[in-house]
Amino acid sequence: MKMELNGSEHIAASRRQLWDGLNDPAVLTMCIPGCKAMVQTAPDSYDVAMQLKVAAVGGGFDGKVALSDKIELERCRIAVSGAGTLGTGSGTAEFVITEIDAENCQLDYAGTGEIGGLVAGVGQRILGSVAKHLTKQFFTALRKHFAELEKAEV
Repeated sequence: MKMELNGSEHIAASRRQLWDGLNDPAVLTMCIPGCKAMVQTAPDSYDVAMQLKVAAVGGGFDGKVALSDKIELERCRIAVSGAGTLGTGSGTAEFVITEIDAENCQLDYAGTGEIGGLVAGVGQRILGSVAKHLTKQFFTALRKHFAELEKAEV
């Protein structure tokens, strides 16, 4: 089953802070819903362990994440793949950071993926809703991270 996900988010952070956060395994582990561990295996390559629930189906997922085509402070391509009790998945996405002002950025993202196995059985409509919900959770956690950074600096 093929899926597409794209959007645009306002993030209250400098371009440098946002770039660094999106390239920091500790920040990503905190922000990615269900992420239990993210371990660097090579420059810009990571193994990830996740625990997710999609509709009534839940389980573990082990995968790989690789960053490429990086233009520092501007854009990056992400490739993900993995498998687990929920099924299999792979995909690519690109994010682009646009500075609004010194403390605010716009993050545009677009990606495609393919999902197979048990999780694909819940249907594209439900998976689309779940993907949007997980994306919203990610950006909520990312905004919270930067808000806490701001408080710590004061």
